[in-house]
Amino acid sequence: IALKQPAVPCPWLGPAELWYGAGVCCALVQPGGLWPLDVKSWMRLSAVGWWWVKAEMAHTCRGTINLSTAHIDTEDSCNIVLSNGGRTYHLKANSEVERQRWVTALELAKAKAIHDSGDEEPASQSDKSELHSTLKTLSSKLEDLSTCNDLIAKHGAALQRSLSELENLKLPAESGEKIKAVNERATLFRITSNAMINACRDFLDLAETHSRKWQRALQYEREQRIRLEETIEQLAKQHNSLERACRGAPGLSASSTGSVQSAKGEASDEDEETEYFDAMEDAPAFITVTADPKHHRYDSYNESTCKDLLPKKRRRTRIPDKPNYSLNLWSIMKNCIGKELSKIPMPVNFNEPLSMLQRLTEDLEYHELLDKAVKCESSTEQMCFVAAFSVSSYSTTVHRTAKPFNPLLGETYELDRLEEFGFRSLCEQVSHHPPAAAHHVYSKRGWTLWQEITIASKFRGKYLSIMPLGAIHLEFHSSGNHYVWRKVTSTVHNIIVGKLWIDQSGEIEIVNHKSKDKCQLKFTPYSYFSRDVPRKVTGVVSDADGKAHYVMSGTWDEKMECSKIVHSSHGSTSTEGKQKTVYQTLSPKVLWKKYPLPENAENMYFFSDLALTLNEPEERVAPTDSRLRPDQRLMESGRWDEANVEKQRLEEKQRAVRRRREAEAVEALEEGKDYEGYIPLWFERKVDAVTGELICVYKGGYWEAKDKQDWSTCPDIF
Repeated sequence: IALKQPAVPCPWLGPAELWYGAGVCCALVQPGGLWPLDVKSWMRLSAVGWWWVKAEMAHTCRGTINLSTAHIDTEDSCNIVLSNGGRTYHLKANSEVERQRWVTALELAKAKAIHDSGDEEPASQSDKSELHSTLKTLSSKLEDLSTCNDLIAKHGAALQRSLSELENLKLPAESGEKIKAVNERATLFRITSNAMINACRDFLDLAETHSRKWQRALQYEREQRIRLEETIEQLAKQHNSLERACRGAPGLSASSTGSVQSAKGEASDEDEETEYFDAMEDAPAFITVTADPKHHRYDSYNESTCKDLLPKKRRRTRIPDKPNYSLNLWSIMKNCIGKELSKIPMPVNFNEPLSMLQRLTEDLEYHELLDKAVKCESSTEQMCFVAAFSVSSYSTTVHRTAKPFNPLLGETYELDRLEEFGFRSLCEQVSHHPPAAAHHVYSKRGWTLWQEITIASKFRGKYLSIMPLGAIHLEFHSSGNHYVWRKVTSTVHNIIVGKLWIDQSGEIEIVNHKSKDKCQLKFTPYSYFSRDVPRKVTGVVSDADGKAHYVMSGTWDEKMECSKIVHSSHGSTSTEGKQKTVYQTLSPKVLWKKYPLPENAENMYFFSDLALTLNEPEERVAPTDSRLRPDQRLMESGRWDEANVEKQRLEEKQRAVRRRREAEAVEALEEGKDYEGYIPLWFERKVDAVTGELICVYKGGYWEAKDKQDWSTCPDIF
């Protein structure tokens, strides 16, 4: 059946209706028009399916499909499949837009058919049997109650007769009064029993009358929800398809074809297993109400940023544009023929020209938050800035879907901004399996930060979960406040098909181990159906006694605010039985706001101003520094083919070193000697006094070696 554009106006017909007859499409109806092809055996597509013209609409005819139970699917950019049991119709539209209009109309008609048939019998035989079984059980219980009532009436009547006989006997006056009172109570008991039985019978009649209606309403709401989820998912896939088509070659026909094929592939790959996060109804465990600032004194935060400080050295503000290289699956698979899995190099097409050590250093982009925290007088106020700093490290990930280079064992990266911003940072790759990086930052403005991060990942077909393992430590020199927290889970969606996008989800607990202050931050996962702001972050700062002092709110890709709490009270109970707390706060103050991306950032891997400078060549750095990594430098220059060759050479060199180290371990074992394995150059393993974990901490010597330019202990890894 071919779907054509309407030509003849036909005002008495509704929108998006199809007329069909005897195996040939007779007429096609769209808003305001009719296209007749034949005049025999007219059939009409409407809310209850296919029917004949007006004179025969009330009768069932050959070829009828009931839309309320029909399955609507799309084959490709123009084809629609309408099926119900053993009958299937294949419809074809002129374009993808026309096809989508027909699909929308069919879905609306199906929803109306289901709604209009609300008084019909339950759809499935299992529903009927379950309903009848329930009614039978209730009837049985009612019969039991009736039997009990008969017995109560029988024994009650006997009791009354006995009491009446006692009344007729000649007994003292006091005994007669007592017998009369007992008789009245027995009568009331029988009346109450009858009332109970009548109430039970009324309940059963009411349940039997309305149960079918409730069952149908519940089924309708369930199908409506499923249909809404499928519709929104389909719209998201079409959006991705159109976005890829617009980003493709100038030829519109090729782009259109590519988008249709992509949409088809997504429909088949993602319909069944795509995971969505439902919005939690009690996502914030608190409610904030702004109080009148006239009645409370509050020192506003200084919102100036370190961007106002002029750097003493001019840094680069751009890198070569990212080449528009296409990548297909065969270009990767052809390199895998005849090789072991561990020797297959992933091409740099999936990377950005930065290493994981440089990405770790990028967490310091908003280091000025820690400089402000040093000046805070109260530990809870200082906690607010530490919390804002912990959130700010995710702001660079919102558009950065490419993976950084995996550092080689022994690779280092330094960022010396001591003269410009007062801090210097050093990272070293201390383990390769599992990959682990140690990081140490010293600031002469009063703080030190250190961490050892191990990356664990899980590939779940549609998305990749990245879980950083390890604690982040921050200590302020003057106060001695020692803060510890851990990172949340990062999720990369649409790994197989569709546009890649990143989300952060989970909770961060920041603990001040000196004052015992805490901050609980919640990263709300993105959901198609949530009314919340995307990428939302909320939290509360409380002291050692559990008293809340500040409310944190914002998004991990834009800004964070804090509001001082002036009063708290218990609010309503959530759907999960948890009682919410209502906080009355002062007006929120902005602690952190994301810097705008530089011009042309979309062609420079969406790098921030700091990221653009991280791989800038510098003199006097260690020979193991990431800036000197050849494959990464070639990729940044746009020479990706050469970068792939160089990357394969470096990985093979690292494997050879590992094999030699394993052979030395076997030899030492045979000789009964101890073999220490790889020892980091600038870090050493110690048990942390706060967490009790074994972590790599900076042991010193790097900056002294840089001053002397004595790199004799550095391995040759490049």
